[in-house]
Amino acid sequence: MKTQLLAFTFLFTSLFLFAQNVQNLESAKPESVGMSSERLEKIGNMLQSSVDEGKIPGAVALIAKDGKIVLYKAFGSANANGKKLEKDAIFRIASQTKAITATAVMMLWEEGKFQLDDPISKYIPEFKNPQLLESFNEADSSFTTKPAGEEITIRNLLTHTSGIGYGMIDPDERYRKIFAKAGIVDAFTTRPVKLKENEKKLAKLPLHFKPGEKWYYSEGLDVLGYFIEVISGKSFDQFLRERIFEPLNMNDTYFYLPESKADRLVAVQEKQDGKWKNFGATPYYDPEYPKKGARTFFSGGAGLSSTALDYAKFLQMYLNNGTYNGHRLLSPLTVKMILTNQTADLFGGPENYYGLAFGLVSEKGKAKGGLGSEGTFDWGGYFNTQYFADPVTDVIGILMKQTQGPVDDQTGWKFRQMVFSSITEE
Repeated sequence: MKTQLLAFTFLFTSLFLFAQNVQNLESAKPESVGMSSERLEKIGNMLQSSVDEGKIPGAVALIAKDGKIVLYKAFGSANANGKKLEKDAIFRIASQTKAITATAVMMLWEEGKFQLDDPISKYIPEFKNPQLLESFNEADSSFTTKPAGEEITIRNLLTHTSGIGYGMIDPDERYRKIFAKAGIVDAFTTRPVKLKENEKKLAKLPLHFKPGEKWYYSEGLDVLGYFIEVISGKSFDQFLRERIFEPLNMNDTYFYLPESKADRLVAVQEKQDGKWKNFGATPYYDPEYPKKGARTFFSGGAGLSSTALDYAKFLQMYLNNGTYNGHRLLSPLTVKMILTNQTADLFGGPENYYGLAFGLVSEKGKAKGGLGSEGTFDWGGYFNTQYFADPVTDVIGILMKQTQGPVDDQTGWKFRQMVFSSITEE
């Protein structure tokens, strides 16, 4: 009996201590978590000034520390008609989708479904024997290839070292033309396109380099979206809903918005003749996305829309070492691996490196100042959204905007620098 009592006491104590380290987001006064109300107010003033000066049309900012939200506020307008921006507004988060896709991949990895260094062709045969671009004909975008000599691995796809290009935003015009001719859809479409069709076409296109040689931003996470469908037997959309969004209470995160929430979507805006205008259709962007259309293309690299609060829950799960809202999505050891340098010196410069889902701040990045502690993880989205999370200070910063084209927007670096400068106690 005494042994059982001791065992129960140990278990209860362990669970209590574990619970103390698991934070679910809730509002609190800044000073209760070692942050300055006065300094946080200056961040709000900076963002409001940027709106007043026409630098940005609007923004939603969220700052949390130790699981406590200390600033969550909207500034400016949601569209060119002057609709007031609300803090629960929904934004196209574009490449912020990538970390969610990578997380889904690692959840299946934890279940023993595959190894990270498996070739993707083991699961999607069309990717067998990848090719490199040998010659390109400007007249008709035809090309010749030669063998790459290496298979693309799942790790390559997660870390942007696969050699796959990125269609609409590829720095190399040849690949933009090759992708366009092949009919590759990158994201933001209302057409009846499906991942399976798109990724099988992508598999036939030439790589930039032999897999593993370089870091090059790619559509690899779209390939992994289809890979998740193959492994799980579910649509990518359904998998994310059941395994990530519902457990984390990310109730406003979707590939395609339900009609009841469509009016909360923020318009993408661009500067024309000194005034903000709603951004129109382009060959790679449909303004009706994600409100209307066929609702069939689930881009793992750029397809989701979400709110600042929903994305904060996702980041807090990582700060909690894989758990949130009573649900464990990842093992602490898996989180540690995801937040470890996976690309040596292939990515960025001495101030950062790349893991399995995020860019991360290095020791030199920490010394530079304004970026956070070593190991702070971050990324952003095509329509001008940014986020970061610091595991050392337990701070989250999210800044949501929706702009395109050339803008004089300095809010991103200012916000991040001022957030860390608002910490008064570590």
